Amino acid sequence: MSLDSPTHAAVDPSPKPGIAPFRFQPQPEVLEGAAFSRSFQAITGLIVLGSAYWLLRLWQQGKFGGDTGMAGLKAAGWFLVAWALLAWTAWHVLQSRVRMDAQGIHQTWIWDKHMAFDDLAFAKLIRVRGLEWLMAPRLYVRTLVGKFAVFYVTDTAVLAECERLSAELKAFRQM
Repeated sequence: MSLDSPTHAAVDPSPKPGIAPFRFQPQPEVLEGAAFSRSFQAITGLIVLGSAYWLLRLWQQGKFGGDTGMAGLKAAGWFLVAWALLAWTAWHVLQSRVRMDAQGIHQTWIWDKHMAFDDLAFAKLIRVRGLEWLMAPRLYVRTLVGKFAVFYVTDTAVLAECERLSAELKAFRQM
């Protein structure tokens, strides 16, 4: 059978209509700020230091196998691993930054997050007004294929752009 036979349908080279990509340009072009508030960072640091002090006191009192030497430290191994994970997470809370630019929204975190604006299907800013000093507002975003991410946002300029992003995306997708 040849390709010229009438049983073979011709392939239409014209593009098919689909869902239009969302376009968003932050104002200014690049915004960056802290993901977590200073008070939350301070509370996190106090928890890490307090738990380190508590573990040290327990070790000094011989609560890990009755030994204050290396055998006691070995007995406290799982507690030390848990504290190390706590400290590692706290380090990321202290260092985490959120950034909006022409490519999308990014956050440095334990695993860095990125979401391109043109892929977005939904965005919602979740916050508890009056408690932003403790609980960072969160920008929940979902793509057209269902992938989602949550970005923590404390910086007021980035927060205002997240509100604008959410409103513009909602209006764009309702068209």
